[in-house]
Amino acid sequence: MTSNLPLINIMFLMITAFAFPLIKKIKYIYFFSYIIHILLVISTLATLMFVVNHGAYALNIGYPDTFMGIQLYISHVEALLGVVFSIIFLMVVIFASSTIDKEISENRIGLFYLLVNILYTSLIGVIYSNDLFNAYVFIEVSTLSACGLIIIKDKGETILAAIKYLIMSTVGSGLVLMSIAYLYSITGHLNILLSHNVIVATYQDYPNSVLIILSLFTLGLGVKSALFPLHGWLPDAHSSAPTPSSAILSSLVIKVYMVLLIKIIFRLFGLNIVKDIVIMDIILLLGSAGMIFGSVMAIKQKELKRMVAYSSVAQIGYVAFGIGLGSIAGLTIAVYHIIGHALTKSSIFLISGLMISQNKSKYIEDLKGIGHEMPITLILFTLASFSMVGIPIFPGFISKWYLSLACLELNRISLILIILASSLLNLLYYFPIVINGFFGKENLKGRIRKSKKVNPYSLFPIVTLIILMLLTGLFSGRIIDFIALSFA
Repeated sequence: MTSNLPLINIMFLMITAFAFPLIKKIKYIYFFSYIIHILLVISTLATLMFVVNHGAYALNIGYPDTFMGIQLYISHVEALLGVVFSIIFLMVVIFASSTIDKEISENRIGLFYLLVNILYTSLIGVIYSNDLFNAYVFIEVSTLSACGLIIIKDKGETILAAIKYLIMSTVGSGLVLMSIAYLYSITGHLNILLSHNVIVATYQDYPNSVLIILSLFTLGLGVKSALFPLHGWLPDAHSSAPTPSSAILSSLVIKVYMVLLIKIIFRLFGLNIVKDIVIMDIILLLGSAGMIFGSVMAIKQKELKRMVAYSSVAQIGYVAFGIGLGSIAGLTIAVYHIIGHALTKSSIFLISGLMISQNKSKYIEDLKGIGHEMPITLILFTLASFSMVGIPIFPGFISKWYLSLACLELNRISLILIILASSLLNLLYYFPIVINGFFGKENLKGRIRKSKKVNPYSLFPIVTLIILMLLTGLFSGRIIDFIALSFA
């Protein structure tokens, strides 16, 4: 029974999603959402424990060696990501119950929770899928539901952002579909493991085909994950969406496509094949450029959520950097960074939404002295900023430290300078908010201490995410070792 939980979760989410618009009372919508997401946290934890005790396993629906076969594969990475995703979704829906009615009209709240469930279904579907066609189907579902969560605010800026996202995402999806079709024409399989066996036996006969397929996958998934310079849709979409939507989009949605790229590189092709392909160097180059460019653009922003959105471009750069190294250590830290950043960025977006709401302004300049009025909120923002900058013991530091070690392992010492430069740039746009928020007579003038009260239901999920972020840093050794089991 426990081994079937990933499939049960997908079906459960899909079925219950359509009940939300039928519920008339808002408080019952909130309660129903709590129950669903608490059950999902329990379920994903049970799946994680099953993998710990029994190892990775495949879950077959139909006949996986045929065109119509469906297979889910749950290794240590998938099981761990399932838990992280379920916890973040739970925290976001708890936060949303105290704030979403201020951002969207009451008659759209049921639709909002429907879209949240559909999005969650598609994301874990991509994570668990071991056949590429079903992964593609889930990718398309995630695109449509993500667009819905952006446009649900029903303002001009959100409509334009959603259209821009949909157009670029459609291009990305098209490239992914082309790569899947090309792969099928060579291997005769859509199952990742079966395709891998064929590629290993024949790739020397099709070197250009392997290059084209991996290039198409990288471009397609790069667009959807906002990998530099394919990130044009992200700042508008993440900054204009409702705060809970922004938290999910930035912390989870763009990460899941990187997870799929990791699976394609490691499980579909294998490091022995891709290490000599030029596309890996291109991924490394784009990751490095994203780390720098994303931070430079974040420094220039005047709006808080837009700054945080550009920061996500830089953080996806770190993930791509780890992938581009083409080593087990690089892939392992890429997954670890996905987890650490998901917890950190979701909390930062939720905190940003609170500060913007309470301060009645979206501009960074107007947040000076806000630490006097909202000290707990800004303290939480400070802790999350420490991780983004790379202060020791925080997961952001752990990622950068191990990425540096991976560079040393490959004797590519010059790449460490890019990591250091990016960390310095992160400091230049996060720390001024903290310093100006807490200090300076001019900044504190007219501010009344603790004058802006925050609903405990809003603070609880943020505090929980910050605690989990800290634990991810403190127990990084065990987490990294656990992740590495999937690449053994």
